[in-house]
Parts: sequence; structure tokens; C-alpha cells
Amino acid sequence: MPQHPPAVYAVTAKGLALGRRLADHLGATLFAPARLAGAHGATPFDSLAGLVAATFDARPAHVFVCACGIAVRAIAPHLRDKAHDPAVVCLDDAGRFAVSLLSGHLGGANDLARELAALTGAVPVVTTATDAAGAPAIEMLARDNGLTLGNAPAVRRVNAALAAGKRVAVFDPLGLFSVADAQAAAFFEWVAAPVAPDADTPLVVVDWRLGPEAPDRLYLRPKVLVAGVGCRRGAPAADILGLLERVCRERGLSRDSIGVVASIAAKRDEPGLLEAAAQLGAALAFFSPEQLAAVPAPHPSDTVKRHMGVGSVCEAAAMLASGGGKLLAPKTVTKCSTAALCLAV
Repeated sequence: MPQHPPAVYAVTAKGLALGRRLADHLGATLFAPARLAGAHGATPFDSLAGLVAATFDARPAHVFVCACGIAVRAIAPHLRDKAHDPAVVCLDDAGRFAVSLLSGHLGGANDLARELAALTGAVPVVTTATDAAGAPAIEMLARDNGLTLGNAPAVRRVNAALAAGKRVAVFDPLGLFSVADAQAAAFFEWVAAPVAPDADTPLVVVDWRLGPEAPDRLYLRPKVLVAGVGCRRGAPAADILGLLERVCRERGLSRDSIGVVASIAAKRDEPGLLEAAAQLGAALAFFSPEQLAAVPAPHPSDTVKRHMGVGSVCEAAAMLASGGGKLLAPKTVTKCSTAALCLAV
């Protein structure tokens, strides 16, 4: 499904021309009060609060041409956390300042504020602590390395240390956390075990395995697990996700590290399976019965063979999609679905 474009909101006649310029630059939808909308071909609205309630989660970025207080009141009821909130930038209607208001790092508001400032001659206002200190932001480094935040609250502790010029320890057994910029890399110290060198040093753990929770221990999850899934026709996504959650918990694995969901080709259009993969942010892989039959899965089933023409679906699919990786969790069964997990090679 195509993503909606960014949204630009202008609330005054003075700001409408600026809003049109910003919207054209971004390929965005321009919104304006009904009494003003006709002047620059904007989409009219009667209530800014009602409009933002409908657009906030549907748009990747929001640009307000108005006072910051108006923007804050409009977005406040819809805020969740830095992992989910979209970028929000606010410009005054004279175009003097471009303020990164929300989701500066992951949402890209800091870069957007700088981009719009360069376009209009405004002063970019970026207040995130790491940017102010000239330090790297851990969530940006995670994103650039294809890693997800396993426990987002710990981001604050790590970024506070970076902003203060302190070093942060990194345990990275697969070598997936790289920092290309030498100045940024100097903020980190790679360690051989998931233990910080001292009590004052925050620790970043890049791992697919669960570990002890602590406010100064940030887990970054690589998408290195493959979930092989078999399911009955009509199996709900909740059952599949619940099974994967249970298997991961029992085996000490992070569900956030599931990067691929694999199954038999006959399940290519199974709604629950597709929804489960989407909620996991995982790619999909499907294999023919002949491909699955060629895999020496450890726990084949006569029942599965009668229904699907092959003795193993979940284990064989996980092993195939992982490139022959290690089977970390063998077949586990519920009434509606089966699952197995492999570490991709």
C-alpha cells in the first residue's frame, strides 16, 4: 500500500504562501482553514485538531506553519514514543525559524528542519542533546546498521552519556554495529563480553538473545532470526504471534530479531500469516513442497504430510530461509499453528 505524502499545515493568510512553497518542495499535501484554502489550492479543514487526529499516524512527516504552541496542542493527544512518532517541524509564518519539534532522530525531524531552513533561509532549531554536543545519536547509528531498539527507554541513558562526552561500551558478537565516522567511533569501546568495564559506563548489546534488563543496558536487535511457520487455514495472526512470543521467551530469544517468516507456498495468501509478518516487520519467504521435502528436518509429521504433501513445513522452511543456519528452536505446536526458529547464516 503506497504511503501518504507528508502534510503541511498553514493556519494564517501570511503563512499560506510559505506553506505552498514547502508543500511543493516536499511533494506534500497542503492543508489550510476553509476560508483560506482556495488561495493556494490547499485542502480545506474546519478543525486543525480534528484534521491532525486523522493524519498524524498516516503521514511520515508533519510541517506546521504557525506558532509552536498551536502545533504542540494539535499533536499532543497522539504522541506515543520515539520509535513510533512521525517527524514534526514547525516554522513561524514569517519563515524565520524551522524548529525540529518531535522525532528528531528516528523520524528525521532534525534533518527535515535543516532542509527546510536551507530552502527558506530560516534558522534551523535543533535541540536534541547529542546534536547540540556534536555527538552521535545511538538510535541513528542503530537505524543505519539495520538494528531495532529492543528497550527504547535505555536510549536516554546512552545518549546522555554520549552528549556528556563519555564512552559507551558495545558488545557485538556478530560484528553488526559499525561506526564509519572516526570521530563518532571514538565515543565507543567494543568489549568481548556483555559486561560494562565499570559501573558508570552504559552498555549497548547487539544480540538476538534475551538478557538482563537494566536502565543503562540498551539492546539493539539484529534481524537474524528466521521463523518457519505452519498454520491451519484461517489461523489468526494473534495465534501465530503468540506462539512466536512463547517460543522466543522459552528459548531466550528476542522476537524483535525475527527478520524473515517462512512457510510453504500454499500459505502465500494466508491473511493471518501475512499480518503476523507485517507486525514483526519481517520479510516473507515461501517454498514449494519439493523444496521443503529435500530438507532433513528433525521432526517430520505424518499428519502434515497428508495435508500438505510434505513431512515438515515450519522446521524445513526455517532451515531453508536461513541458508542452512542453526536450528535454535525446534517445532512447537498450538491448535492453529506451528513454529520453529533458525539463526540465519
